[in-house]
Amino acid sequence: MPVARTHSIALVGVQGHPVEIEADIENGLVGLLLVGLPDTALREARDRIRAAIVNSKEAWPQRRITVGLSPASLPKRGSSFDVGIAVAILGAAEVVPAASLADLLFIGELGLDGRLRQVRGVLPAVVAAVAAGFRTVVVPADNAPEAALVPGIRVLGAASLGSLLGWLRGGCPAEGAAGVVVWPGGSLPSDVGETSSAREDVPGRDLAELVGQPTARRAAEICAAGGHHLLLLGPPGVGKTMLAERLPTVLPQLEPAAALEVTAIHSVAGTLPPGRPLLSQPPFCAPHHTATKAAIVGGGSGVIRPGAASLAHHGCLFLDEAPEFARDVLDALRQPLESGEVVVARMGLTARFPARFTLLLAANPCPCARSSGTGPAAIGSAGAGPASMGRAMSPGHPARSAARSACTCSPAARRRYLARLSGPLLDRVDVKVEFLPVGRAELLSDRQFTEPSSVVAKRVELARKRAGFRLRGTRWRLNAEIPGSELRRRYAPAPGALAPLERAMDLGEISARGVDRVIRLSWTVADLANVARPTITEVSYALGLWLGAAS
Repeated sequence: MPVARTHSIALVGVQGHPVEIEADIENGLVGLLLVGLPDTALREARDRIRAAIVNSKEAWPQRRITVGLSPASLPKRGSSFDVGIAVAILGAAEVVPAASLADLLFIGELGLDGRLRQVRGVLPAVVAAVAAGFRTVVVPADNAPEAALVPGIRVLGAASLGSLLGWLRGGCPAEGAAGVVVWPGGSLPSDVGETSSAREDVPGRDLAELVGQPTARRAAEICAAGGHHLLLLGPPGVGKTMLAERLPTVLPQLEPAAALEVTAIHSVAGTLPPGRPLLSQPPFCAPHHTATKAAIVGGGSGVIRPGAASLAHHGCLFLDEAPEFARDVLDALRQPLESGEVVVARMGLTARFPARFTLLLAANPCPCARSSGTGPAAIGSAGAGPASMGRAMSPGHPARSAARSACTCSPAARRRYLARLSGPLLDRVDVKVEFLPVGRAELLSDRQFTEPSSVVAKRVELARKRAGFRLRGTRWRLNAEIPGSELRRRYAPAPGALAPLERAMDLGEISARGVDRVIRLSWTVADLANVARPTITEVSYALGLWLGAAS
């Protein structure tokens, strides 16, 4: 019997690599041998494939079957090769014509009854198939809406192995075999529904609910407009978590290219919501403080999975009670904060995950969480630079005095607690805000100044459009993405605007990295104010935000 060949895709991170599947049937001891670096899940495919073929009313070849997966040096993981292996075996047995398999690529897991089960990572796999020159891909019916997002390829959504074999034999019409649906790539069927509807994961949340913290609301608007990172410091109950959870409500919808990137990452992670093949809203991830380094930045001993940093790509990563996270977990974020991607190296392969997110950190000022007086200064003494954050609340503030008298922590304990947020990490945070305890009078007076998320979102969208127009022709879309060399060469503020920064550097209050971040921040402040170039006013305000002294 001739050797039959089919094709599939092996995923390493979110990168797909074409795999040729060869099946050879010869005389010898009855059995199925898999070669080509299969993992445990792929070795178990032998029993799944045999049961699926038999239960699909097809004869299992009672001979020695050898299946090779090429390139042999590339590790193959997961169950998405089941369909390709099954069809290759039946092609070698001349049950289906080998000519009908030449230009097809198969993705899917087989159930024992012959059903095609949904698998992870279909979107990046189909993207890799298009790049490799394939024009038709076979996927499980449940994955077909996701695969149909990719233009330039025809998608066959099969419900079972039996229906797929009928289509391959040519016994059914090309556009309607029972259990096989053909969709053109780059389009979605009408029954999928609207994919760009309002956020469903944060129903009823609005920025106007945060009362008594006007400085924090303004800081959140600036961070949303420019993609800047944000630290929220204050005692419990003042609105830190509320602000972080409402910041996504003022972010614009994702552009098509960004939406496909985000969807691909969530597809690999298996976190796509049912019935929503395309994620068009910025994601929001809030892992618990007991999360491991692999859970935050990605990894795994077997299949490498994206972490929360990648799941928050083009969205927000919120670390509540940030000092309670393990220090090595927090410091592992320093590299993706700079490069915008996570690189996970394992023996024999390297996986890359996009991770360009807005980092939101929330922290109490001390272990007992009843002090608000020395938190910012403690951060400054820990080496982060923003020693002036303590100016956000005057020493004579009555709420500050009451909180200090109620605190049972020593100054050394407060410093140790906030020192868990390392200086290099905080140096990469653009905006630092101290939340003040709010009294009844402040709550009542501030209600008339709060704005709903829809109003703030319009200003954020306009600011992003101004930045996008200025950055047209480059690979950057947000002010926070501009590298420092380009800031100084092409996007310098107005003459004389950097005087506050020069004084801060002379006093040792800011690092060279911090200077670049303040300039980026000043551009965002200027975009929100519809100012052509940052002046000394915008730079001074941006410096105050970085130091934590803005009001």
